[in-house]
Amino acid sequence: MFESLSDRIQGVLKNLRSEARITESHIDRSMREIRIALLEADVNFKVAREFIQKVRSRALGEEILRSLTPGQQVVRVVRDELVELLGGSSSRVEFGRPPSTFMLVGLQGSGKTTTAGKLGLWLRKLGRRPLLVSTDVYRPAAIEQLQVIGDAIEMPVFSDSSRDALDRARKAHSHCRDGGFDVLLVDTAGRLHIDEQLMVELEAMQAQLQPIETLLIADAMTGQDAATSAQRFGERVGLTGVILTKLDGDARGGAALSIGSVTGKPIKFVGVGEKYDALEVFHPDRMASRILGMGDVLGLIERAEQVVDEKQAEEMIRKIRRNEFTLEDFLGQLRQLRKLGPLDQLLGLLPKAGPLKGLDNLQVDEKRMGHLEAIICSMTPSERLNYKIIKGPRRKRIARGSGRPISEVNRLLKQYVQTRKLMKKASKGLFGKKLPNFGFPS
Repeated sequence: MFESLSDRIQGVLKNLRSEARITESHIDRSMREIRIALLEADVNFKVAREFIQKVRSRALGEEILRSLTPGQQVVRVVRDELVELLGGSSSRVEFGRPPSTFMLVGLQGSGKTTTAGKLGLWLRKLGRRPLLVSTDVYRPAAIEQLQVIGDAIEMPVFSDSSRDALDRARKAHSHCRDGGFDVLLVDTAGRLHIDEQLMVELEAMQAQLQPIETLLIADAMTGQDAATSAQRFGERVGLTGVILTKLDGDARGGAALSIGSVTGKPIKFVGVGEKYDALEVFHPDRMASRILGMGDVLGLIERAEQVVDEKQAEEMIRKIRRNEFTLEDFLGQLRQLRKLGPLDQLLGLLPKAGPLKGLDNLQVDEKRMGHLEAIICSMTPSERLNYKIIKGPRRKRIARGSGRPISEVNRLLKQYVQTRKLMKKASKGLFGKKLPNFGFPS
């Protein structure tokens, strides 16, 4: 995400860092280039102008210009101002007296219905009991679409024959309260453009439900248009926050950088994929670091914590130390890696400097991961436990069973043997010095 903007800003700051001494002309030239980069990223021109003014003012301060590392100080200023532009700090959803009502509003096609399911799944992981309801009685099959999503994530969806939006909302709220649910997620109707009929209905529904959260669902791919529609929704229905969808496909970043300043409301979540668990809490500081090529290691750790079992990880360390890492273990690690999300997204969380520089540019073939899994699954249990018995005839059988050429079977086994050697070497320590066993028996 934000690839073009990120590359432009990183290039400008790299040139600044290379200067032994920074002058006002250096700052002016750099700010001009960053301003152009922001405008090309479809950032609101007023937002871009104010951002540049703040950065320039701080960058020209005596403390920075006389610093031993003025270039790095300017980078810090740009990062700090980016964090403020993106919202300053993370903003969580609020909960009130049950049932807490969340209204999801936005234009048609922004992803409200899918986001309703994603948000419901996120709430359930928190220990909440959400109920979904669709009040979109206009778009064909909108109510049925939410039901399909509810079935897919095994989440209850309010069902009623009423074709009146306000009546459906009222009945769903009563059912939510009486049924022991503590959150009601209301998927409202949208239009291809903002019109008076839509706003009047949303205002009436808001007055009826008194939602604790009114969240705008905005498509990040629409750039500055998302900020414009957010402003108009905010003027009529009083938003409490924004959920940006399709952020994983946004190469520019105009919506994320503009919407907070234009509406005065925080981005609370971002959609980063099509799967129902691809909804993340928005962290302005982490996003600013990613834009500047510093990565989001904390985000990567959080993803790993969600899918990695601690006991299994400890057992894996024991096996590596004993040189007992089998193809069965390799398959398990492969599956855990795939649970973390698309590999190109994971590489995008790594810093673009130091020993990890350039990793984000690797071309990752997700299909190959599936091919590796198919090959190992075509092996017998004894073959997975002892790779040495996999000779010529067995390799041919595995190739036929997996539908892959024998060359890929040979390549996988070769890479596996190399991995085993590296793991054994690492377990003995670096440069001949034995590493501590961290309490695990050797």
